[in-house]
Amino acid sequence: MTVLDKFRLDNRVVLITGASSGLGVAFAIAVAQAGADLVVAARRGDQLKRTAEIVEAVGRRSLAVPTDVSDPQACQSLVDAAMTQFGQVDVLVNNAGVGTAVPATRETVEQFRSVIDINLNGCYWMAQACGRVMRPGSSIVNVSSILAITTAGLPQAAYSASKAGLLGLTRDLAQQWGSRKGIRVNALAPGFYASEMTDQYTEEYRQQAGERIVLGGTGDPDELAATLVWLVSPAASYVTGQTIVVDGGVTLT
Repeated sequence: MTVLDKFRLDNRVVLITGASSGLGVAFAIAVAQAGADLVVAARRGDQLKRTAEIVEAVGRRSLAVPTDVSDPQACQSLVDAAMTQFGQVDVLVNNAGVGTAVPATRETVEQFRSVIDINLNGCYWMAQACGRVMRPGSSIVNVSSILAITTAGLPQAAYSASKAGLLGLTRDLAQQWGSRKGIRVNALAPGFYASEMTDQYTEEYRQQAGERIVLGGTGDPDELAATLVWLVSPAASYVTGQTIVVDGGVTLT
């Protein structure tokens, strides 16, 4: 096996949540290009179907399952469907997430809980369901955010808390499942990438945020997807419990 071969994902099945748009689509394309078959999940069925079609155009098999990850039973049903279709789940990418920008004194109980239910609890339900069926050598990546370790000038208490919680969840699952199950668990902490969330930012905020990016400009989703491929591939077989920051240098400022 050459060093480039270690980045291949042939004969592997990758399950990606939040795969109907943005980073989720970029992740799906990248792992398909690396040789994996895909199970894609999200709440929006129509857009999810388009992701599955893109994967199949790359020449890989795909299964699209509309799923609300805040529902533990829906998460289990998703994994059951993956096992029925492919007989294995080798990689879980916990990408489903939502964000709010509500001042802390005005954020409602429902608003705060809904973010935690999807961004943090949903990742746990998915990891729990996948952990029951994953074989040694499998991998989980929790998509966190640089807002888990810094602030960005917006009132995002729920989002930041949920993404910081993912870092603790990552470390604990890596410790629990590393030696016992042979499952690696890591986190990605993206900076500013074009997405439905960033589309809601004002031009003034975009300019302010851009001034913190050492390498300049908003990140290309393909750059983050390349990091994901490395992290779930045999090339990163000795990496677990880590948070990989991919932010163009924002956290340096």
